[in-house]
Amino acid sequence: MRRFPPLVLLLLALVPACARAEVTAHFHSFNGSVMFGRYPHTFVVFDGHLDDTNTPVHENWGFSARRVTPAILSGPVEHIVMVEEEAQIARTNRHFSVTLSDATYRRMRAEVDAWRDAPGRYYDLDRRNCIHFVGRLAQMAGLTVDYPPGLLRKPRAWLNHVAALNPQLHAAPI
Repeated sequence: MRRFPPLVLLLLALVPACARAEVTAHFHSFNGSVMFGRYPHTFVVFDGHLDDTNTPVHENWGFSARRVTPAILSGPVEHIVMVEEEAQIARTNRHFSVTLSDATYRRMRAEVDAWRDAPGRYYDLDRRNCIHFVGRLAQMAGLTVDYPPGLLRKPRAWLNHVAALNPQLHAAPI
């Protein structure tokens, strides 16, 4: 076994471990089933630690109608920013992930809050649904996003489309 001089050992003991803290945004879809009361859905999971404070981050956010009724077919309805339970997340599709700076994470969280706190009826099935919410967050993370009309009610297919628009993600279609 190699022996190090005491001065080297002392210096090594004084140097903190340099583990890089970071937050990662994971983009998920849920296949859903009309039979079981959950429609297809997309949401974002934030996980990691902030660099500047080492604060742990473990949260997820999706956007939906507060109540699923036939009213969602005829225009804007009350909205909710929802949180998925861990067991539910484990059953979803993780399409791709993006590492965020602390500043980008904080801007994205402010955007989540803005959607949550928007007054009135903010959810619209074709103009402001879970896909638009996740798309805005993806844009804030630096991704190219668009909203083909044929994919606005197909979260899994839409996230596959976003992955294809961003080949740097190296994400295989699900």
